Amino acid sequence: MADDDILRGVGPRLRQLRLEREATLNDLAAETGISVSTLSRLESGQRKPTLELLLPLARAHRVALDELVDAPETGDPRIRPRPVTRHGRTFLSLTRRPGGLQSFKMIMPVESASQPTLQTHEGYEWLYVLSGRVRLVLGTRDLLLEPGEVAEFDTRTPHWIGNPGPTPAEVLAIFGPQGERMHVRS
Repeated sequence: MADDDILRGVGPRLRQLRLEREATLNDLAAETGISVSTLSRLESGQRKPTLELLLPLARAHRVALDELVDAPETGDPRIRPRPVTRHGRTFLSLTRRPGGLQSFKMIMPVESASQPTLQTHEGYEWLYVLSGRVRLVLGTRDLLLEPGEVAEFDTRTPHWIGNPGPTPAEVLAIFGPQGERMHVRS
């Protein structure tokens, strides 16, 4: 494949990745620091991609740089998650492909929220407690999940997830795109 053909394919791939995440150009601009105008021109092929533009876009879309430029696959299926900390919680992405369901390992510090703030959003969430304890407030129910317990729920139900202690909790979580934005990217 010629270099020009490879570069022509970057814009459509960037647009596809953004749409799969259900993100707007404004969302992506806020996340990467790249102007909406530049992002639009990259996606339409009116601007040639540079390394300085592709690196933050690959990070934002959680894909390897070689996936943006359609480099040949290396054959290594292992995922090497990079921790992202949001709201005091550490998230390690366990999935590589953007869009659809995303799985994460979450490390939750002890939280002392006596009055949790319940949230709602589109989608479903699934949690599996690996260690520690997790408090799940779901509508009028207040549940304490122990290691080995699983919860799955419609996130249109007001909910809050926290760690009552006494030690950090580790959780496997699966979010749809809306849940990922609420928990990992907000």
